Amino acid sequence: MPKPNPTDRLYSKDHEWIKDEGDGTATIGITDYAQEMLTDIVFVELPQVGKNIAQGESMAVVESVKSVSDVYAPVSGEIVDVNKNLEDTPELVNQDAFGDGWIAKIKIADPNQLKSLLGAADYEKLIKEEKH
Repeated sequence: MPKPNPTDRLYSKDHEWIKDEGDGTATIGITDYAQEMLTDIVFVELPQVGKNIAQGESMAVVESVKSVSDVYAPVSGEIVDVNKNLEDTPELVNQDAFGDGWIAKIKIADPNQLKSLLGAADYEKLIKEEKH
């Protein structure tokens, strides 16, 4: 059973979450639902620090025993940090998708893009629709 989606962040239709840190940066990861669909994650290809990325563009790759999935940028910006712990322990995404399993931090180029994302309740509805 996936954990409830925290209400302190926003969600994309591609199952990424983004948490605005309030200083012009945001932390990005995949949702608990996404990691559950992927099953056991064996490798995470992290983005390059300093890379500029456009909203909707692939920024990372998550490989599981079942499949390989792109992680898409919920907003445009510059990658300012990556979770190097995932290089040795990619299973952190499975264990704590909303915490220690974060993937990257981004300097937000256009805060208005956050308005195009889903709140926790709307994201819950999206998951329910996908399951049917």
